[in-house]
Amino acid sequence: MIENVLWIAVMFMLLGSIIPKRLEMRRLLSAVGWGIFSIHWFHQPMHYIEIRDYFNVFLVIALGTFCLVMSYTMLKEYTKDLSIPGTDITTMATTATAIASLFYFPFAQLEVLNIWLISMATDHVVWLLHSLGIPAEQLAWNRIELNGYRVEIILACTAIESMALFIGLIASVNAPFKRLASAFMASVPVIYLLNLIRNAFVIVAYGYQWFGPNSFEIAHHTIAKFGSGIALFVLAYVVIRILPELLELIEGIWVLITRFIKQLFFKLVGNQ
Repeated sequence: MIENVLWIAVMFMLLGSIIPKRLEMRRLLSAVGWGIFSIHWFHQPMHYIEIRDYFNVFLVIALGTFCLVMSYTMLKEYTKDLSIPGTDITTMATTATAIASLFYFPFAQLEVLNIWLISMATDHVVWLLHSLGIPAEQLAWNRIELNGYRVEIILACTAIESMALFIGLIASVNAPFKRLASAFMASVPVIYLLNLIRNAFVIVAYGYQWFGPNSFEIAHHTIAKFGSGIALFVLAYVVIRILPELLELIEGIWVLITRFIKQLFFKLVGNQ
């Protein structure tokens, strides 16, 4: 059921992105898409609570809330309420999200693509470990063992989310092909390579128990996530240097969110 909700949301946002700008109906379609998309994200927290990944609990709740803000904003734009700024920004954000979703969710929802991507990432991690002289053993298409400790590679270990995000952002920019290609090469392949190093680090730290009995949690949930955050920040900076048009999107979304929070605050205070 939730898979159908997801694809319906993406379909509405995609339609809102490709319909000609002169047709205001595209904003209504996008607003519906964002609203439905929020259902997908608000369905995720329990999964991450079960696996004790509290960072992603916060992340998916924040994403669901952002979707609702975008839906509300585009509804206001559709009804010509000019108190909500960022007409071009909301369209650009919708396009980026629709394209990123088209690159990510097929791998998340279609088993054949899911297995292919995870298997490829697993093969590459094992190759990297062997290149470094580390005697890891591949037990299956998605499992690696080192020193008696086994690690399972899942979709999140492939960095497909981050790669899809950058693809969506880059594709939403109206810029010469040369700069778009440069931004792609400076981000997506680099993310994949850095992710292989990240996975190798986690396997080695866990296999050799570098941090004691909690080696996996410390290596994966703390050090690797912190390192990934820094890497993505640096890559985002590089991409923005290549495509400064993305600054308009980032600044516009910031203004949109802060304006929404201020309006909500004043409404709540006024009702007391």
